[in-house]
Amino acid sequence: MNVLVVNAGSSSLKLSVLGQDDTVLAQHHVERWDGTPDLDLRLPPVHAVGHRVVHGGARFTGPIVITPAVRRDLAALTDLAPLHQPRALAGMDAARVLFPDVPHVACFDTAFHRTLPAAASTYPLPAEWRDRWDLRRYGFHGLSHAYAARRAVELAGGGTRVVTCHLGAGCSLAAVHDGRSVDTTMGFTPLAGLPMATRSGDLDPGLLLWLSDRLGAGELADGLAHHSGLLGLSGCADLRDVHAAAAQGDPKAWLALDVFTHRLRQGIAAMAASMGGLDLLVFTGGIGEHDGDVRARVVDGLEFLGLVLDREANAAASGDARVGAEASRTPVWVVTAREDMEIAAGARAALAADTVL
Repeated sequence: MNVLVVNAGSSSLKLSVLGQDDTVLAQHHVERWDGTPDLDLRLPPVHAVGHRVVHGGARFTGPIVITPAVRRDLAALTDLAPLHQPRALAGMDAARVLFPDVPHVACFDTAFHRTLPAAASTYPLPAEWRDRWDLRRYGFHGLSHAYAARRAVELAGGGTRVVTCHLGAGCSLAAVHDGRSVDTTMGFTPLAGLPMATRSGDLDPGLLLWLSDRLGAGELADGLAHHSGLLGLSGCADLRDVHAAAAQGDPKAWLALDVFTHRLRQGIAAMAASMGGLDLLVFTGGIGEHDGDVRARVVDGLEFLGLVLDREANAAASGDARVGAEASRTPVWVVTAREDMEIAAGARAALAADTVL
């Protein structure tokens, strides 16, 4: 079965067709996609379409065949992931126009984190609020974390307690114990956790209340999602531009790097604490795979976890690569992100189970 994988980002659209053995038969990347179904594609035969969906809420905990009712329910979750959910829906609509006669399956970034224990997923809020609105830590980037953890264990030849670092425009960490997510940095929405390209990450809720008295709700939401993070700190959302500015001596860029890597070290240590230790540290995503400077800055602060970087291997890393030194008690790996493989596998599993609402 050939599966077309549709990964609609906040501005881009990534398409790939995977054969039964996960061979990539075709790829197409639209850097600036306006959400229209007018796509000029030459693809091999497609037997099913798998869609990445960021938020599945409390209801969707695994891959599901998309029916009109499922699409309506996913649209109702838009306010929980306003940067991503509308794009996923647009991707569904565009792909449905191109492939109206094959099944379409939604695969969720939140699904991998459904195994979070209550201690990690429960917010200390009034029970009435939690029950009324399903308030909990959902976690995100689950498709990436699931693949990276499994692949790294294969490459390293074992490892029970794994911390995966998905670092890109969006960033999150996950604590993966025996293949199951037991903690993560993102929360009820993808705004929580680490500082990101334009998202703030975790903030004092008292600060947000203080700001809400001085800004309108729309301005506050826009600022937290679109004008914070690296952009708010340095004026640059792309970490490559931050590095370039830092090389020119820009103090704002140095501050952005310091804040970003400080929070990363802090988060990795917290994830390790959730598992009582660390057997394997994994970097993935655009920054995680390609920014050796960030990896070095992070690992250099975590020697107490048994982490030692191989400078030459780190600088030369390409694709799946071990970047930890031989003396490192805890292996450090870079793993190429393959959300497409997770989505294709999820689509096939849903169709095999005939999971239709």
